[in-house]
Amino acid sequence: MEKFKTAVVGSGFIGVAHIEALRRLGNVEVIALCDMFNVEKKAKENHIELAYTDYKKMIDETDLDFVHICTPNNTHFEIAKYALERNVNVVLEKPMTFTVEEALELVKLAKEKNLINAVNFHNRMYPANIFIKDYIRDNKIGDVFSINGNYLQDWLLFDTDYSWRLNTKESGSTRAVADIGSHWMDLVEYLTGLKIVEVFAEFKTVYPQRKKAIGEIKTFSVNEAAEYELKTIDTEDIALVMYRFENGAIGNVTISQMAAGKKNNLEVFISGTKASVKWGLDDLENVHIGYRDKPSLTITKDYGLMTIAKNAIDFPAGHTEGFPDAIKQVFKQVYSQPQNKNYAQFEDGLRQMILCEKIAESAKKSQWIKV
Repeated sequence: MEKFKTAVVGSGFIGVAHIEALRRLGNVEVIALCDMFNVEKKAKENHIELAYTDYKKMIDETDLDFVHICTPNNTHFEIAKYALERNVNVVLEKPMTFTVEEALELVKLAKEKNLINAVNFHNRMYPANIFIKDYIRDNKIGDVFSINGNYLQDWLLFDTDYSWRLNTKESGSTRAVADIGSHWMDLVEYLTGLKIVEVFAEFKTVYPQRKKAIGEIKTFSVNEAAEYELKTIDTEDIALVMYRFENGAIGNVTISQMAAGKKNNLEVFISGTKASVKWGLDDLENVHIGYRDKPSLTITKDYGLMTIAKNAIDFPAGHTEGFPDAIKQVFKQVYSQPQNKNYAQFEDGLRQMILCEKIAESAKKSQWIKV
């Protein structure tokens, strides 16, 4: 079995998720960690031998096969470009880059170098969604005419909640749309095989100013700091987006990081001329298929029921495979390179960068924008 040497840049919530998922593959050794803050402590906590504060030094000194980039959006491009130029395969967190131009350059460079490239849109890799994609492709729900859904979180509900994602200098032209809306858009295009061709968006920023805690506060943690500084917010808390798809279908999504009680709730509802299909993170092992003229179905994650997704099922029915498992399935494909790839590559990341840019333009102009 081929063994791989990998480094991770960024040791926040998602960086640690990458480390854990990589180790579950069995043939990947995470040999180095890079971070700007407390990297020696974080490397020790994650049982990683080498710790760096300079990603260039890390890449130059270690003989890497892959680097996983789990840092703020505005740093993705420079790190990925440096790695690709030195023939290191790259896995990026979403959104792919800070601008469309940066994403275009990385797509071109990865092709020129013939290197493996991926963006971690892990929602594709739940067995249920691999099943749904095949179900729709086989015309089981007929012609798709509407696609609806939401992506709701509440981790920014209070004005004392703060993250680097809240300012455009680090997150880019959109925040909620790029951070979680991109997952929804990538998923519905993946499931249906249909491209979004036009968008109309409305943004709302609930708090023009937020109280940033003085000191380090982790993403999704409860902010109980004693001292704060006021920060002006120039990104959206909530986005309502309408879509037109290439086949004439229409759709809409509600994206919010201020929906009390919703911790991480992505849902899609796809309607066709024969049936509808529904899936969501609150019930991630089940696919709900609706009919008008016969009983509706619930198909659960099972080797025998979701045969098309069997390579993404590692535990028997009744044993939930969730968020960490979906990320593991992304990496399993990235590192094994099967003939039929389900994971998102740089071109898919570029696609989401373009959509986010067009949605931001629509919200600013209050009009339909062609993609």
